[in-house]
Amino acid sequence: MDVHISFTQFRLDNGLNVLVHRDPALPTVGVNVWYHVGSKNERPGRTGFAHLFEHIMFEGSAHVPEGQFDVLLEGAGGENNGSTDGDRTNYWENVPSGALELALWLEADRMGWLLDTMDQQKLDTQRDVVMNERRQGFENRPYGLAMETLLAAMYPPDHPYHWPTIGSMADLRAATLEDVSAFFRTYYQPANASLAIAGDVSVRRARELVERYFGDIPAGPPIPEVLVPDPALDRDGWGVLEDDVTLPRLYMAWHAPAVYAEGDAELEVLGRILSQGKSARLHRRLVYDERIAQSVSAGTRSGEAGGLFIVQVTARPDVSLDRVQEVVLEELTRVWTDGPDEDEIRRVVAGIETDFVGELERVGGFGGRADRLNEYHVLAGDAGYVRRDLARYRSVDGERVRARAESELGMARRYTLSVVPRDRADLAATGGS
Repeated sequence: MDVHISFTQFRLDNGLNVLVHRDPALPTVGVNVWYHVGSKNERPGRTGFAHLFEHIMFEGSAHVPEGQFDVLLEGAGGENNGSTDGDRTNYWENVPSGALELALWLEADRMGWLLDTMDQQKLDTQRDVVMNERRQGFENRPYGLAMETLLAAMYPPDHPYHWPTIGSMADLRAATLEDVSAFFRTYYQPANASLAIAGDVSVRRARELVERYFGDIPAGPPIPEVLVPDPALDRDGWGVLEDDVTLPRLYMAWHAPAVYAEGDAELEVLGRILSQGKSARLHRRLVYDERIAQSVSAGTRSGEAGGLFIVQVTARPDVSLDRVQEVVLEELTRVWTDGPDEDEIRRVVAGIETDFVGELERVGGFGGRADRLNEYHVLAGDAGYVRRDLARYRSVDGERVRARAESELGMARRYTLSVVPRDRADLAATGGS
């Protein structure tokens, strides 16, 4: 199977990268904008700004009154959404072909003229929304503080992945109107953005509309360099977090390659071998054979500035996480000693191919062709990376997985976090394993 995405690429004078993929099969178009800014572009004491702007960008701009962004799109039969992570912020619209001009006008207006309507009330309103989101997703959610705790332990305070994308409550409260406005002026500009248009549209028509609506937006200032200190751990570490939970949960984390870097694919395959499906090694051992766990997951959390390999096991009530940790290390040792067998490799790679092709059936939305073109352009440096991306997995074999598991996990330091019910620190994993 030859998987590819045909596209035409051009750049406006202001630096905006544009990718156009024509597919007239259906009268729909996906519009997708990536800004190369995420929480890694923030700094200690000023975190959460990228995610805050994900909300503010929907609250009106110079020519789009507050609340009208969704109204106009939905009135034309479209839908839209956005997301933020450590490396980028993206926004997309799926619209009937006849509404492409509307979607581009809306995106251009908030890129070029959002600050014309930015005021203290809008900042305060969206700040409250984000802080409430943090309460619901972190402070008041079972295991909600685990990942924040893990990131803080795995990365030094000056590393751009030390804090979660949503930021801290203290930083959100302290943010001033000038702080967030300066952040927008720096990062939300054409020269730091990539626009992908996929679906029922010609390159000529797409270029005409993009030049009309985005061409007059100034390029913006140079983007500040992100400094990435070495995050390597100098020793194994263990932490305990008491929470309002019933079941103890174990997190084990190692540093891993960055997204699309050498070894990233092998560790993703390893994660699926360990945890995906009833026959997966950790799932079979912990859930079915020994019956000491409720669920297991393992895999990579890969970013532009580095990655993590994380094993997460939710144990059964009153099960000691020392025993869970022992089993995980036994199974990992088997992998980096003997390697996975070829049946495991074939099963996992077939699943990756299925997921890969399934996402690309869509022209728009999260993971669709427009989104994938932008991802490859921004993070891989090549919008046409799709063939090479799939080839990474097709070339994986048991020895490559074994060697990568040994070098990245077997010979490296790790951090282990136990989340346990309150007053049950006795269930936590210790450094004795």
